[in-house]
Amino acid sequence: MILVTGATGSIGTHLVRLLQEKGVAFRALVRDGGKGRALGCDVVTGDFDDPGSLAAAMKGVDRLFLNAGGAQPVDGEQPMVRQQKAAIDAARAAGVSRVVKVSVSGAHRGGRLAQGAHWEIEEYLKASGLGWSMLRPGGFMQNFITGTAAFTADGKLLDVYGGAPVAYIDCQDIAACAAALLAGSGGLGETYELTGPRALTYAELAQEFSAALGRRVEHAELSPDELAAGVRAQGLPARFADDLAELSRQVASGSLAATTTAVRDLTGREPRTFGEFLAANAEALRAGPASTAGW
Repeated sequence: MILVTGATGSIGTHLVRLLQEKGVAFRALVRDGGKGRALGCDVVTGDFDDPGSLAAAMKGVDRLFLNAGGAQPVDGEQPMVRQQKAAIDAARAAGVSRVVKVSVSGAHRGGRLAQGAHWEIEEYLKASGLGWSMLRPGGFMQNFITGTAAFTADGKLLDVYGGAPVAYIDCQDIAACAAALLAGSGGLGETYELTGPRALTYAELAQEFSAALGRRVEHAELSPDELAAGVRAQGLPARFADDLAELSRQVASGSLAATTTAVRDLTGREPRTFGEFLAANAEALRAGPASTAGW
């Protein structure tokens, strides 16, 4: 039995569908029962901040898909560290044999925001005695549909990476890699850097959006300092703003430009291109932030 956390999120919804297609026994841990029931699978309601609900969710589970939240604009430790450590403790107490964790590209000791937080969780998982596999994706293609920060108010693609290419990945491919590990026996003790098939600059992304929308989409650059200033203007902590600016500088230096064969190695097929992603999500694209592009 597999327990899927983050089941209603960008990765989890795809993973639920893939496990259903494989006919693998699993249940989904959700905070919102209504959203959970819409998944059409066995659902348990719980929360990473509620140890009792975690223990109940783990009953009869032998494999765990660990994915929960991202970096938050808080001072001090990122909440995900406490939350995912609690899930690992519950998994160990329940006799879970294997955890497939979604981490982040570039996770390392002392890293900014998610990079440092995920590294700490990775180390905790490795020391837990549980079997483990780490998935380290870079930027999500889905952020261009769900994240309003990807576009300016007048619909231009917002480039905070100084024109550097990024090998964005479709969350469906992350889910496919997770499904292969959860339903199979390989990959124990392995860390997989997940990318799309090609790194694209924002000028190239604008061309992809133009083709998908049937009208011209432009892009605009925002420097790391301008990014930080805008975040502070929203009333968010200065440290959070500075961390975002530093991460932006790292990507601008090429930290997310390299591509890997991990998706193909795990799934037996090539990862989806950005154009294929846009075509598959045309309806959401036209209803989302990109809908004003070029107007």
